Amino acid sequence: MGTDTNERVLQFESVSFCWPSGTHALDRCSFSVPGPGLWMLVGSNGSGKSTLFRMIGGLIQPQSGQMDCNVQTALVFQNPDHQLLLPSCGSDLLLNLPPTLAPALKRKRIAHLLEQVGLAGMAGRQIHTLSGGQKQRLAIAGALASEAKLLLLDEPTALLDPSSQNSVLATVQQLCHRSLNPLTALWITHRLDELDHADGAALMEKGMIGPWEKGLALRRTLKALA
Repeated sequence: MGTDTNERVLQFESVSFCWPSGTHALDRCSFSVPGPGLWMLVGSNGSGKSTLFRMIGGLIQPQSGQMDCNVQTALVFQNPDHQLLLPSCGSDLLLNLPPTLAPALKRKRIAHLLEQVGLAGMAGRQIHTLSGGQKQRLAIAGALASEAKLLLLDEPTALLDPSSQNSVLATVQQLCHRSLNPLTALWITHRLDELDHADGAALMEKGMIGPWEKGLALRRTLKALA
């Protein structure tokens, strides 16, 4: 599943990071995200996934090795309530829009963002009335409002019912495969069935990431090892 280096949106080369506690979260980690598409990582607790996202998001820096990320990133949390701050869908999206944008253009942009995530016409809807899946899709719209090109999704379906899980997954797939400006999404999951929907899937363990594989193939390997 190789791709020309020039097309890669993210690359790690022998990156290591150790927390003050002595935990080696990343250990000479080398991998790349080839380009637009849905890329999934699976791994047990303590494998380094959260540290990886913090580093990609710019919260921490490699202690050794090199990370190259030339696009804007946005993190989508496991619990959307942790990032939805204002009462209505429209007002929350407004937080991530350029303040210099004219009011009419802001309204148009908000309507377009909501349409992209299946929440068309809900700018005035109170967030507390949304389902869990709708809240998560609104959080994704907020990431899009920031003009991020790389979405970092940290187990975005972990707290959702099956129907909402499917709606969030379908939304991200559509954004990653749209004909104009497709997004790149790096998605952490513990749900092995989700791997089937990835453009590539990889196992993260002991601070290192394996090669990208077809999701179905990786799922079969992991089940065989269980």
